[in-house]
Amino acid sequence: MDNRIPPGLLIAAPSSGSGKTSITLALLRRFRQLKRSVASIKVGPDYIDPAFHAAASGQACTSLDNWAMRESSVMQLLETAGERAEFVLGEGVMGLFDGAPDGRGSTADLAVMTGWPVVLVIDARGMAASAAAILHGFKTFDPRVSIAGVIFNRVGSDRHAAMLAKACEPLDVPLLGMVRNASHLQLPSRHLGLIQASEHEALESFLEAAACDIAGEIDCERLAVSASARLCKERGRRVRRIPISPTGTEAIWTAYRRGT
Repeated sequence: MDNRIPPGLLIAAPSSGSGKTSITLALLRRFRQLKRSVASIKVGPDYIDPAFHAAASGQACTSLDNWAMRESSVMQLLETAGERAEFVLGEGVMGLFDGAPDGRGSTADLAVMTGWPVVLVIDARGMAASAAAILHGFKTFDPRVSIAGVIFNRVGSDRHAAMLAKACEPLDVPLLGMVRNASHLQLPSRHLGLIQASEHEALESFLEAAACDIAGEIDCERLAVSASARLCKERGRRVRRIPISPTGTEAIWTAYRRGT
């Protein structure tokens, strides 16, 4: 592992629209309230989300395009970000494995490059046990990507939360949060993304409310410990899509049923 890489954690999701931006902003503001120095990055060529990150954390946010940038440039930017923080919180782009056809530029690509673990945000609307199937698939798709925990978003009720927790018990993935359907905490958007942070008239009140109503439903301390643990054991240069043969699928489920 490159010693220049600071401790870090990536917030990712199965797809865009799962709520990872709101959750990342809520966490950044909550850590700021707790007087913890947490830097942030945004995966992908993005100039809008980093401005929201900066408003939430009080620190400049770096945008990392790990498809267009040389790996040495990515490492230098990560080193600089880590100099001013105890760990770096990164927000992924699109779905965890979404990037170029060979996997380059995806959030998973950066996870493998850095060794950072991933916390998966799953939009749980309209499902219960099916959420466990999604989590199982993301956990096993590429063994080089470590899923350090899951946050279920848009949870409808206590009963819904209990069903999600029960379904995920066999997967041995830490449950870090159950975020309720905070419809009052929706960032305004327009074609191709959010409006810019400078145009959001009530941004401060939004961030304070998000830190209370969203981050308040997340185990922030356990999440911070995951960032420091650097759980991903094997570093490779690039993520590749792994074809799963019938034999491979059978082996996965045999191990799952045995609890290994």
